[in-house]
Amino acid sequence: MFSAMLFAISIVALSQFAVYYWRAVLAGVAALPVSERVLVAAHVEDGRLLAQHFETLAGLYEVTPDLQPNSGGLGLVRVYYRLVQSLGLLPMLAAWSERERLICARYAAVQVGRRLQANLDLVASFRSC
Repeated sequence: MFSAMLFAISIVALSQFAVYYWRAVLAGVAALPVSERVLVAAHVEDGRLLAQHFETLAGLYEVTPDLQPNSGGLGLVRVYYRLVQSLGLLPMLAAWSERERLICARYAAVQVGRRLQANLDLVASFRSC
């Protein structure tokens, strides 16, 4: 009985650590500068990225060719965005939800910028051959 309880506590602690780590990686990538090309492609006015731009940026991410097949996508970020969006319907969580959704939008913008830059680097390497 004690070993089962210890195992359950360990699983919960490990899961909590994994979620916190994933959230820290998400926030770390979102803190990187967003390319001006991405903002123009997403029709972001005044260079101010908003939480509502996530769907547009996710669409851009899908149509941008992926030259690194093992790179992660936006799957978990989409799930997190929708979860936070639904939690934002509660008045007490509205401000937090908006901040988290903005982080998701910035993450998607940075990922689109990374894909575009990888594509441009590949084209430049072909031209130099």
